[in-house]
Amino acid sequence: MAHSILQSRNAVAAYITKDGSEIRELLHPDRDALRHQSLAEAVVPPGVATLLHRHRRSEEIYHITRGQGLMTLGDARFPVGVGDSVAILPGTPHCIENTGAEPLYILCCCAPPYAHDDTELL
Repeated sequence: MAHSILQSRNAVAAYITKDGSEIRELLHPDRDALRHQSLAEAVVPPGVATLLHRHRRSEEIYHITRGQGLMTLGDARFPVGVGDSVAILPGTPHCIENTGAEPLYILCCCAPPYAHDDTELL
């Protein structure tokens, strides 16, 4: 099977992950020409928080593209907004709450790629 090198956001179906966010896997090795990482877009509605969770293997980057929120990362809690990037090391508990009036959009890069079995709810 040929793997794509270009993926349109609108061609990818959204689904709900274990943490409760709506995700579109924009690029993932199961389908695309990647081997060691994945890129997804998460959408968190106003007033909603994802469930506290951690990934045993994957390190993750959150990059905020729209909206604002409150990030929990280990023992730290801090506001995030458009243009902010957050480094999430493997094993670090984290969640994010949308504190704004509009949906919160986050690009999420995982290496190794995102896998449901690597997500542990806390």
